[in-house]
Amino acid sequence: MAKWNKTSVTEFVLLGFTDHQEIKAVLFVLFLAIYLVTLVGNIGIIILIWISPCLRSPMYFFLSNLAFLDLCYSSAITPKMLLNFLTGKKTISLAGCIAQMYLFASFADAECLLLAAMAYDRYMAICNPLLYPVLMSHRVCFWLVAGSYLMGGVSSLMHTYFTFRLSFCGTNVINHFFCDIPPLLALSCSNTHINEILLFALCGFIQMSTFLLIVISYTFILCTILRIHSIEGRQKAFSTCTSHLTAVALYYGTLLFTYLRPTSSYIPNTDKIISVFYTVVFPMLNPLIYTLRNEEVKDTFNKLLQRKLIVLRRIGRFSQCLH
Repeated sequence: MAKWNKTSVTEFVLLGFTDHQEIKAVLFVLFLAIYLVTLVGNIGIIILIWISPCLRSPMYFFLSNLAFLDLCYSSAITPKMLLNFLTGKKTISLAGCIAQMYLFASFADAECLLLAAMAYDRYMAICNPLLYPVLMSHRVCFWLVAGSYLMGGVSSLMHTYFTFRLSFCGTNVINHFFCDIPPLLALSCSNTHINEILLFALCGFIQMSTFLLIVISYTFILCTILRIHSIEGRQKAFSTCTSHLTAVALYYGTLLFTYLRPTSSYIPNTDKIISVFYTVVFPMLNPLIYTLRNEEVKDTFNKLLQRKLIVLRRIGRFSQCLH
């Protein structure tokens, strides 16, 4: 493998989606709207959970961290993409490419681990309700979240280090809209066999093991729910799980297709479209999924909104009295 100082490329060109100005303008407006909704939605969920005493259970602690991860890995990619649309400048420095890959891979891997922790939390809450307060204490929840961030960071560091030890001595044009691992491996003029093994080993272990844990957890949850005699009890149990299952199905469906296959089967245009879903669209959908399908979050939001409206009305009446 070539060493760092043998990498002749000092910057990369992100080819993006299109060179047509009209389409670029439409995409800029579309992705800007999605990113703004992502920011407002995820920041809103974090604030709502942390200021509301009703949302202090482990499930909402995990949800606030999920919103933070969505916010972070979307912000690692979308602002640069929007800037490229706006200025027409498609270049990204070598250091910027390294940082973008590391941050995105770190937060994406951490999200897989966090989704598995959320599935385990639902399993404990539904299948072992008497032991739930002990087995899912604040300390346990903290270490589950901290472990997700740590393992995501270590996995991403290994991917980033071995990717940028490769030599990029030919073209510096990346047929993608961000610095992702498969298009960079396809671009390298070095032997990428070790990188592909590492990609399969680390991504395969994190994605498949967490996916398997989620499937096993929900198998036990489903068996427990079916034994509940009360229809109302079944509906309540299902309502706490369906939002998480929706998020899992959307996220893992795109990730497994992208990373668990050989680099030789990389199809740039198809992969770019799929990547848009888990990098741009999915972080926006998470707040909507958890807000619209979670009764406690909706009730808490409505109560806070009503309080704000009451305060605003009182302020309005007070200002009228002064005049």
